[in-house]
Amino acid sequence: MSANRLRTALTMLGIIIGITSVVLLLALGDSMQRFIGKELEALGTNMLFISPGGNRAAAQRMRAGAAPALTLADAAALNSLSSLSGAAPALQGGFKLAVGNETASSSVSGVTPAMFKIRNWKMELGSVFSEADVRAASRSVIIGHKVADQFFYKMDPLGKYIRIENVAFQVVGVLHGEGKQVDGPDLSELVLVPITAARAHLIRNPFPDNVHYVVAQGKSDGNLLDAIEDINETLRDRHHIKFEEPDDFRIDNLASFAETAGKISAGIAALLGVIGAISLVVGGIGIMNIMLVSVTERTREIGIRMAIGAKPRDVLLQFLTEAVVICLAGGVLGIAIAVGLAAAITATGKFAVVITLSAVIVACGFSSLVGVFFGFYPARRASRLLPVDCLRYE
Repeated sequence: MSANRLRTALTMLGIIIGITSVVLLLALGDSMQRFIGKELEALGTNMLFISPGGNRAAAQRMRAGAAPALTLADAAALNSLSSLSGAAPALQGGFKLAVGNETASSSVSGVTPAMFKIRNWKMELGSVFSEADVRAASRSVIIGHKVADQFFYKMDPLGKYIRIENVAFQVVGVLHGEGKQVDGPDLSELVLVPITAARAHLIRNPFPDNVHYVVAQGKSDGNLLDAIEDINETLRDRHHIKFEEPDDFRIDNLASFAETAGKISAGIAALLGVIGAISLVVGGIGIMNIMLVSVTERTREIGIRMAIGAKPRDVLLQFLTEAVVICLAGGVLGIAIAVGLAAAITATGKFAVVITLSAVIVACGFSSLVGVFFGFYPARRASRLLPVDCLRYE
């Protein structure tokens, strides 16, 4: 192998590319699944979003005044259901924010303190506004850390004021973390005010008790389908919807989204693994071809070895060992390259790719199997050559 470095390097090249592909693609698939799982966990897979409308017939009933969308009373009724751990109403709209000469447009949500518990929102600074703030329509605001950085860079935002449509709101808290929300922008870009303050100062609605949507949370030890059935029965009864009439509301189940996303990510991960395995098989075929050429070139060497006492199994073992060593060496280099590429992708800050121990073990096992599988035929062919024919070979 050392005497024919170029041939050895070319033989290893296919395995290096194949192992790099296997390790990196397996890591990408695994990282993608963990990323999707983390995002769904942040959203909360036992949450239900109830919104008004849903079909044409329901819209006609709403215009006729049969059901005035969703109301605060609806949210209170859902909050009392035994199959739910809580339900919180919300109002939402796009508004202009300003601090001094700095301005920005953002989505502003009017919520209740219960929303923070249901959505598992944590505070980085300050505290959640209280029920007393809601009753008093207090002009308090809680912002995400990106909003805080934009308006109060390297400053303590607590106690400062943000003008929302020229109405001053005092910052009482900063949310912790980030992650896309189903009903709005990223967690780090949220702007939250008491729902009563949103109704009094920002969102002008001819029906003051109406809300844009209600977020409900099923109990962790309960059946989410039972909770959906309870919500459906409660709202149909409250809205006086007859048996043959359609719902005038829609219930979105995040658990079904999570299940679908999990199946898609698992399928993509499997596909990436297959693509990497194909690359490795192509590299193995390259090894077999070059080893067959090597057997032809070394025919006289094989004849001399067998003439001085080497048995066929010794020749078989020699060529098989060469193939396995080449594959293992290529595997180590391939893993090193994959680790470097994963680190480069992670360094961009957009997506974290982690090389797991299982991916490395799979890669090493594959490289050994490829060496044995594709190296066996050339080695067997070399071991079955007759010494006389080998010595006479030109």
